[in-house]
Amino acid sequence: MTLAGLTLVDLRKLAIRKQSKIRFVLQNGMECIVSEDGIARVPALKTVPEFNLEQELASATAFVVEAVIPAGMKNPPKPKPVSMGRPELAAMALDLLAAAAPHDQHDEE
Repeated sequence: MTLAGLTLVDLRKLAIRKQSKIRFVLQNGMECIVSEDGIARVPALKTVPEFNLEQELASATAFVVEAVIPAGMKNPPKPKPVSMGRPELAAMALDLLAAAAPHDQHDEE
């Protein structure tokens, strides 16, 4: 993944690993929410969509990331949604995915 090439799969992985909801607005004004379980939903959608979510993501420039509180937690903190642009979100995804990637260690002799 590159900074410009943020995909829906990257967004799903980020939401799962950060246990967060990530929202962005589609070109038609509807909102897409990628939940902490990695499922992308468009709550206002009532029929078969006339758009491709991957293409909509490619044109999105603003995102809102909100931490999800684990169920059953007593006196949970109130997380504040954080607004960020594509470069910040892509950088966060790159950092997270790079940290999760297995590191190959080769002894070259």
